[in-house]
Amino acid sequence: MPSEIPPVDPGFGWRWDNSYARLPEGFHSRVDPTAVSTPGWGLFNRPLAESLGIQAESLDRHDHAHYFTGNRLFEGSEPIAQAYAGHQFGNLARLGDGRAILLGEHLDPSGRRWDVQLKGPGLTPYSRGGDGRAALGPMLREYLISEAMHALGIPTTRSLAVALTGEPVFRETTLPGAVLTRIAASHIRVGTFELFSALGDVQALKTVAAYTLLRHFPDRSGEPKPGKALLEAVIERQSALVAQWMRVGFVHGVLNTDNVAVSGETIDYGPCAFMDAYDPATVFSSIDRQGRYAFGNQPKITSWNLARFAEALLPILDDHESTAIEVAQTCLESFPARFRRHWLAAYRGKLGLLTEEDGDATLIEELLAWMHSTQADFTQTFRTLRPTDLGQSESTVPNLNADQQSVAHSESTPSDPKFLDWHRRWTERLARQGLPLARVLECMHQHNPVIIPRNHAVQAALDSASQSNDWSAFHALLAALQSPYQKAGAPDSLRNPPPPGTPRCRTFCGT
Repeated sequence: MPSEIPPVDPGFGWRWDNSYARLPEGFHSRVDPTAVSTPGWGLFNRPLAESLGIQAESLDRHDHAHYFTGNRLFEGSEPIAQAYAGHQFGNLARLGDGRAILLGEHLDPSGRRWDVQLKGPGLTPYSRGGDGRAALGPMLREYLISEAMHALGIPTTRSLAVALTGEPVFRETTLPGAVLTRIAASHIRVGTFELFSALGDVQALKTVAAYTLLRHFPDRSGEPKPGKALLEAVIERQSALVAQWMRVGFVHGVLNTDNVAVSGETIDYGPCAFMDAYDPATVFSSIDRQGRYAFGNQPKITSWNLARFAEALLPILDDHESTAIEVAQTCLESFPARFRRHWLAAYRGKLGLLTEEDGDATLIEELLAWMHSTQADFTQTFRTLRPTDLGQSESTVPNLNADQQSVAHSESTPSDPKFLDWHRRWTERLARQGLPLARVLECMHQHNPVIIPRNHAVQAALDSASQSNDWSAFHALLAALQSPYQKAGAPDSLRNPPPPGTPRCRTFCGT
């Protein structure tokens, strides 16, 4: 970590300090991006650039697309590919940045440190037979969904730019190539620790643990048991993050340990998607044939991933193996309660419950069970919920709105009486907290988006931009997703589930 603040680049406003590149050999490999033929602009995130203290006016020029494909390097950047391992669908593999290069770390005006990574800039020592390139469609997906997640208030890596390479990428078909610039708190993963554990390199484990604590959990970096402090901190961050995914119906799709960032940010948006009809078994990824990473499995698989993290940390949890195992088990046993606390807080917010009662979890789970049995739309159901009476005068308490009436009174749904009974008990629960309807609705609207990146709309926009070079639908979609909780101007294509007969969404990792 730096001993002094580096100077600001007068040309673009970058302030580089490449602390990860200063870590010992074995953590990374020095590598330059591979030049491309005709760089061009796809997207540039001016609001993000400005928040980073970068001169957007200087960078948002056609000739500067060279910097965002890697043809030119920013002065002060030190490109590296990071080394790590990972459990992929349960099997440990030695990995590393096969199609990504970390340019370095930028310090924003507040002094906060951000990784600046190119995704798709060519071969690295970890490419494992791949081409190191990325196709335009998957890079547009990551840009779109990561920015949507940010607008939803969920911790996430972000996208600064998508640059066009002017060269084809060969997958099942020939596709246009692109490079994404990703901004992250860091790219340190559970798999980073697994690599050094597998190699038996205890000193490297100590080094990366101390580095991670100082960078992401500085309030715990001086504790006498750094391994335990790190494990506890990461468990807390992951439990909070996954609860937020469950709040909005987000399905990550490929929760391998190399896709678990210890910072607590959502990372890697390959086969991700958002659930329409509520079903815990929802899977979109074409390679997740057994449903390992289904929506409802995300808490369980996060617990499994954290167990692999704890195993990797065993050599630095205690000098005695038996004691180290006890420490790890005690920490891991805290995950269910931590996750449940965050999940309950999120769903209490979705139902306007600003106080706590013992029966709240049952109330939530009964609604979800009804939604599952009736294939109710997850987002719309919560957004259109409205209490009928909170013990206030009829003139001040509106009845169910039209959308909710259609949910509650549809004669074609055999479980309607169950919903009406649930709705009565929910309204009674709201009345017991004694708060005005306006405050209840404000809470609900803060936790329940009007719109999400509906899969059919996302795919149509990606296809139009990447296959027909028509970006109009993509830009309209991106603009709408910046205000997901606002009703005004929300397009029907994002408010409503896909039309009947729409093919089931399938997503791909893009490699």
